Amino acid sequence: MAQDTDADVRGGLAAKIATVAPELNVAESSKIYAQTHEALATLARDQITKVRTILSDALKDVVDAPAVIIKMLASDLEIEVSGPILEFSPVLSESDLIQIIEKGPANGGVAAISRRSNVSENLADAIIGTEDVDGIADLLGNDSAQIREEALDDLINQSSNVELWHAPLVSRPELPDGAAQRMAGFLAENLLDALKQRSDLDPTALAAVSDIVRDRLGGNKVDDTNAVGSGFDFLKVEPPIAKVARFHVGNKLTDASIVKAMQAGDHVFVFAALIVRSAVDLTVARKIFVEKSPKGIDALIGKARLPSSLLVMVQQQMGRIAPSKIIELPADDSFPMAQKEIDWQIEFFSDMSARA
Repeated sequence: MAQDTDADVRGGLAAKIATVAPELNVAESSKIYAQTHEALATLARDQITKVRTILSDALKDVVDAPAVIIKMLASDLEIEVSGPILEFSPVLSESDLIQIIEKGPANGGVAAISRRSNVSENLADAIIGTEDVDGIADLLGNDSAQIREEALDDLINQSSNVELWHAPLVSRPELPDGAAQRMAGFLAENLLDALKQRSDLDPTALAAVSDIVRDRLGGNKVDDTNAVGSGFDFLKVEPPIAKVARFHVGNKLTDASIVKAMQAGDHVFVFAALIVRSAVDLTVARKIFVEKSPKGIDALIGKARLPSSLLVMVQQQMGRIAPSKIIELPADDSFPMAQKEIDWQIEFFSDMSARA
């Protein structure tokens, strides 16, 4: 029957496989095992996608299904066939799934794996490593998926330009420290209320989120004579320049410490670090952010000799630069501005600040 010329007959056989599948885990020497295994293998290689799809659906949640057959179906290039196995089959181990991801599953296969129950941190790392936008969106939306805090933090930093990730991020069971404040800067208005309703926000974080929401909706006008006309949180307070300067003298103001502060959403500290490391006057640094200048921000980072990896994050999160105006990193990750232009930008904003 598995070799019948009629596809409907083969499909009917595949559908009935589920009724005997629980009995397949018998001695391999038995005749019934050998015959059934051969029939399954034949159906799993069937040229008609519908036949393989019916078989996949029949075996997707069978604990004792033969591993060889399950792996054949999981590697199928038609997502209708491989999808149910990748999403539900208990036969596939974490190692099997990571290997499938590395080889490259069918289009939509990463998303199917992302929807599995209880995705482990190692498997989540493999999914994130594919940079599959849809797959990562499903991973973020899977409450049972375990995602390392560092990996989740990186995804939040990338998410301002990936709208598909916004809603699942807001609904994640846990968010890293400072994540809500960063997300409030770019989420659509319909998601801001959901963010504010999170029960895990402490009073300080909730107040910061509320301030950012108010500023974005135009409800908090600030006098420009105080050089904080943008209403950005870190510009509303006096930066801890003296404290950060002591860190710098003690060789503790490292690139890693500043990157970590940025990832944690501690923009006040990062702003003070930019001032100390660049030796630029506070009023000049403030003017750069008030004017929302991508080139000015990049010049400030270049003057401070900070890692180029901070360029996009600082423009997005602290500068609130529109996505279309963000200066992206070159393909080779080199700094996108020569020293001559860095100096020109700093001088330009120094003159502008002096005239204000």
